[in-house]
Amino acid sequence: MRKHIGWIAGTTAAVLVAAGAITYAVAEDGGGSGQGVPSADGADAGFARDMAVHHQQAVEMSYIVRDRTTDTDVRRLAYDIAQTQANQRGMLLGWLDLWDLPKVSAKPPMSWMGMGDMPERGDGSLMPGMATGTELKKLGTLNGRQAEIFYLQLMTDHHKGGIHMAEGCVAKCTVEVEKNLAQGMVDAQQSELATMKQMLKERGAKPRD
Repeated sequence: MRKHIGWIAGTTAAVLVAAGAITYAVAEDGGGSGQGVPSADGADAGFARDMAVHHQQAVEMSYIVRDRTTDTDVRRLAYDIAQTQANQRGMLLGWLDLWDLPKVSAKPPMSWMGMGDMPERGDGSLMPGMATGTELKKLGTLNGRQAEIFYLQLMTDHHKGGIHMAEGCVAKCTVEVEKNLAQGMVDAQQSELATMKQMLKERGAKPRD
């Protein structure tokens, strides 16, 4: 387990180094596939906006649990998730700036995926996998093993929702480097799902669904 966690943590440095190159490539691409700047309502901009929001909550949950446990593996995983997703969020918002597109939309989340009429869980849970405000508050009240288990369960749900959205970008986005980033999210988060399932098992727990 520690070897696996160490491998995941080691990927953060590679992601950070690649960030500048990816952002530059998007700028050079001029919007993707020779089609000019993406439209505000298209998949490229929609994914960038929605995943930035989705990622922000993952960062928040990860920093909460780092203050609620002393477990090395959980803290390392949480730090890696926080750093990676904060960096990716910066790239997504940076692309919207490069394209001179708004960072918010009047349309419901995930409309670009044809899911704009999807019922929300409410209480701050705007998209599939996102925790509610009540769940975040609960995480902030737990300590030790209880905090570890609840975080791993929440993040498992979060990753599943994130993977679904990233797969949508792989299928619908037109900017090649953004599609590649989305596929990288799918691959990395699937690996982390397997890790978190094992970590839950070691704590006598399992994912919520």
